[in-house]
Amino acid sequence: MTIAGMGTLYLVRHGQASFGADDYDQLSVRGQQQCERLGAYWRERGLRFDAVLCGTLRRHAQTLAGIVQGLGDQGGPLPEPLLLPRLNEYDSQALIRAIHPARLPRPDTPELFRQYFRLLCDALAQWMAGTISPAGMPSWLDFCDGVRAALEQVRREHAGGKVLLVSSGGPIAAAVGAVLCTPPEVTIALNMRLRNSAVTEFSVSPKRLMLQTFNTLPHLDAPELAGWVTHA
Repeated sequence: MTIAGMGTLYLVRHGQASFGADDYDQLSVRGQQQCERLGAYWRERGLRFDAVLCGTLRRHAQTLAGIVQGLGDQGGPLPEPLLLPRLNEYDSQALIRAIHPARLPRPDTPELFRQYFRLLCDALAQWMAGTISPAGMPSWLDFCDGVRAALEQVRREHAGGKVLLVSSGGPIAAAVGAVLCTPPEVTIALNMRLRNSAVTEFSVSPKRLMLQTFNTLPHLDAPELAGWVTHA
């Protein structure tokens, strides 16, 4: 059932990037495939968007380009994306350096991978508590205020429409946390669970946003695509 005046905001985490490489901010071949498949999934269901918001990182632009390619020209081109730096990810390296100044080895084994994310979760908790101020980063409160401003813009300008928002795990977790009023430890857990190219949906009315789905991969649901599910 469609509620009159109710729109939908589709928040998409970027496709698989290049974790462990010198430059993380680059989609892998698998990441590109994930995003094209998401666009094709939406094309098959006739979904078109009234507005598009996107972070300014390279992986965000590449994710949006993959979605656009999958959508094809059915229904006409997407609206020109509004590029918002406030939708960019936090600096995970700066966070880790704030609590572990020594250089970490490349996380190319399961144990080193786990060590990296243990440090990241610890640093996130301290950043959220205001215990650390990582170099070049805003405070956690300012980071969240930027995400809330993007949500408020959607609510104010696009209630009743269908809006695509392409970002990263941190801002999407912060958005869910803002809507659900989650404590920091829950926000961190949400962040760590977000999968590449996953879709989170908010219902949007002129008065508020409400969470409808979280971290879904309907476009990768086929058994032959099980190996396409990634987290980093």
